[in-house]
Amino acid sequence: MKRLSAFLCALGLFGTPAMAALPVGAQAPAFVTKGALAGKDFTFNLRAALAKGPVVLYFYPKAFTQGCTLEAHAFAEAMPEFRAAGAQVVGLSADDLPTLRRFSTEACRDAFPVAVANAATIRAYDVALTRNGAQTGMTDRTSYVIGRNGRVVMVHSDLDWREHVKLTLAAVKTLKTK
Repeated sequence: MKRLSAFLCALGLFGTPAMAALPVGAQAPAFVTKGALAGKDFTFNLRAALAKGPVVLYFYPKAFTQGCTLEAHAFAEAMPEFRAAGAQVVGLSADDLPTLRRFSTEACRDAFPVAVANAATIRAYDVALTRNGAQTGMTDRTSYVIGRNGRVVMVHSDLDWREHVKLTLAAVKTLKTK
């Protein structure tokens, strides 16, 4: 699959994966944004969320595209395990709020929230998706696990959605044992 992704990137059909600017151990930038859970609006505040436990921030390029929908389904199926480990999951994209309302119900299956990644948040987390050297206005597919102390515990940046749930869940589970 990595060969296929590289081939599609070379054709300009996908952007090249960004190298996450936030290394393990870095302080995660605080932000507040609007989002949706089960089709209902809410405000997401990273600092407030971290007071309750670790947070998985997963950035995805565009709601209702095949990979993003499959990734949302996978996170929805794994939510009982994330909750048992004391973690919250929030999907972030540059999509507008009406789109995220629908995506939170249809793709996320009402299991976890999705929120708007504005330009400042995209810059702060270095998740701008580029194609042929130009920014697309979408986010790269990058997942962060952030510990209660606000530090990045794990980063995975890959346009292939299939490893994001497994890797973030494994990282969250190690936090529970510490």
